[in-house]
Amino acid sequence: MLTNQKYLFNLPENIIYLNGAYMSPQLKSVETAGHNAVTKLNFPHKIGVDDFFNGPKNLKKAFAKLIEAPNYNNIAIIPSASYGIANVANNVALEAGDEIIIVDAQFPSNVYAWQKIAEQKKAKIKIISPPKKYENRGKNWNKNILDAINKKTAVVTLGPTHWADGTLFDLKAIREKSKLYNAALIIDGSQFIGAAPFSVQEIKPEAVITVGYKWLLGAYGLGVAYYSDAFNDGLPIENNWINRYKSEDFAQLVNYNPGYQPKAGRYNMGECSNFILVPMLTESINQILKWQPQYIQEYCDSISKKGINALRNLGCFIEDNAYRSKHLFGVYLPKHIQIQNIKTKLKKHQIYVSYRGDAIRVSPGIYNSEEDFEKFVNCFKN
Repeated sequence: MLTNQKYLFNLPENIIYLNGAYMSPQLKSVETAGHNAVTKLNFPHKIGVDDFFNGPKNLKKAFAKLIEAPNYNNIAIIPSASYGIANVANNVALEAGDEIIIVDAQFPSNVYAWQKIAEQKKAKIKIISPPKKYENRGKNWNKNILDAINKKTAVVTLGPTHWADGTLFDLKAIREKSKLYNAALIIDGSQFIGAAPFSVQEIKPEAVITVGYKWLLGAYGLGVAYYSDAFNDGLPIENNWINRYKSEDFAQLVNYNPGYQPKAGRYNMGECSNFILVPMLTESINQILKWQPQYIQEYCDSISKKGINALRNLGCFIEDNAYRSKHLFGVYLPKHIQIQNIKTKLKKHQIYVSYRGDAIRVSPGIYNSEEDFEKFVNCFKN
């Protein structure tokens, strides 16, 4: 069982940060890795050919281990979720009349690329909205997604958990149903991977995209993606020197090579060797591997249980425990509690959360405590 890890972060003692879904606080070790990397760049004569490739390889191996991907060559380094999704949308087989299933109020980075490709291919975006009634909301939302998958479905693309309120989607069941119709399953793991267990071998998706600056605890501007072997012969959205075959041989770079690096190597962004962000993200993922995501979930659950029960007793709706993540959940207010009053109190007590749609989005991490939730709940009383 994990204990509070706040001492490993640089969070001020006078604030309560329940906003990891917005941006992660920085580990001291990640800050050190960044400083060391910047210092190293003062001596460019010491940066050799291997430095362009060893850093990315270490990052890919760490992420592959985290998501239980058998081969690190199926991992690509990307600058953002939208970039990773664009590579997928660019290579998914679509025909006129096909349907792409997304969930309502999905994060824009996993929507715009699909809208564009649907328009080009004359396909259709099918949006699955949550039930209007709170009772069995998560269970029924999942049922609606499963019911929507049929012979017209070409793609199902969503996160393991909804980014705005933490509703969990049953990826196992969705995978089984989508396979019946040979539909691709594309996962945006930005609000899940790192904070909760995720296994490529268990779910077997076609692609998994995630950013580095949220639950992977890395720096802004770098992410990672898993592309299954279904994408081994695809066309990347970017043509750079480093994603080409044998780019390790600098002397031969002028002999332009039509081939690509193995497997997902073709989808690496330009300058994927990023000498500052790569070691920072590698350090943060290695720390997560030491903690283990299942224990991060258990810790977040243990510190929030009493607070969640107290909020429910005040009339707030929070998704059923079986259908919500433990590191991210939405608080929906009853009519007698005014949102502006809550915002004022939270600001006064320096408690940081987000507001997404009708939900107050609460996203604790291993730097939070049960006492943090007590202070949070107090802002809803009286």
